[in-house]
Amino acid sequence: MKADYVWEEVYAAAILETDDAKLPDRLHVAKAAIDTRLHDLQLDHGGSPEERQAISDALAGLNVLRRELERRSHGEGSSSA
Repeated sequence: MKADYVWEEVYAAAILETDDAKLPDRLHVAKAAIDTRLHDLQLDHGGSPEERQAISDALAGLNVLRRELERRSHGEGSSSA
C-alpha cells in the first residue's frame, strides 16, 4: 500500500512500532505530521472528505496507542494500584 501523504507514512510507522522505547517518538512524529497537514488543509480549504475522515481516525488511533503505552509503562514501574 502506497501512502498518498507524509502523515500516512509516519502514522503507519507508529501503529506498526513494537518497541515501546521507540513508540513515544513515533507517536510524536505522527501527531506533528497530522497537525501540519490539518494546518495546510485549513489554509487552502482543501482535502477530500475521505482524507479528513482518515485523519480523524488516525488521531483516534494515536490516542489509543498513547494511552496503552502509558498504561504499560505505569504498570511496569509500580506494583500498587
